[in-house]
Amino acid sequence: MNQELAVKVAVWQEIQVPKKRKAKGFFLPVKDFSTIAFPFCCGILFWRSKSFYPVKKNLVLAALLLLFACGCHKENIPQNSSASVTQTASFKEYFIHQGEHYATDNSIKAVEISELKFVVKFDSSAIYQTADPENQYDINKLYGFADNGALHQQFSARFGWRWNDGALRLFAYTYNNSVRDSKELGTINIGEEAHCSIKVTGGQYVFTLNDNVETMPRLSTTEKGKGYQLYPYFGGDEVAPHEVRIWIREE
Repeated sequence: MNQELAVKVAVWQEIQVPKKRKAKGFFLPVKDFSTIAFPFCCGILFWRSKSFYPVKKNLVLAALLLLFACGCHKENIPQNSSASVTQTASFKEYFIHQGEHYATDNSIKAVEISELKFVVKFDSSAIYQTADPENQYDINKLYGFADNGALHQQFSARFGWRWNDGALRLFAYTYNNSVRDSKELGTINIGEEAHCSIKVTGGQYVFTLNDNVETMPRLSTTEKGKGYQLYPYFGGDEVAPHEVRIWIREE
């Protein structure tokens, strides 16, 4: 008997749910209609009434203004909100916590590529002062790859960055047979999206920062850049003096 009752209840719920949904769908247009049309209808009634002649024009005007405001609100807000979410979701955010060298999300990832392209964006956390003034000119690491199937301090290519003399500067930064080399590529503004790439072309790395192109020697013997991914890193000798935030989107 209990089982039969349970079946009946389930059948009743299956029948009632569509009815409830239908009712909800039915009343929604009425609510929208009243929101839009009721002020206008009241204005018409007052317009035809002589006793309200001194205020009738103001009431109709107010109703029309309310209708216009409701229409603008419903169209604009969802579009702006959606665009904001899409833009934020397209970047991966890296954190270098205060007192640390390494960024979050720095898991080992094997790569074999002929070109690495990405967009990077910094906020005001890229502005810092080192404890030792000489370390202000150390180059922090941004993004790149180890090469030649070796450790990155033997063969690698990546972008570097630092804050000095009131500017955020980006660098080409390489290792060849454990010999380090670097070259400044230019400056970018805080909050600005910078387009970066490293292209492997035989005996050269071609670094591009927006419209600026520079080459660096490459002594690796592999046809492509072969190794592992290199992530944001603070230092140099010193650790991050505060939390640093960097946004990167690969292309």
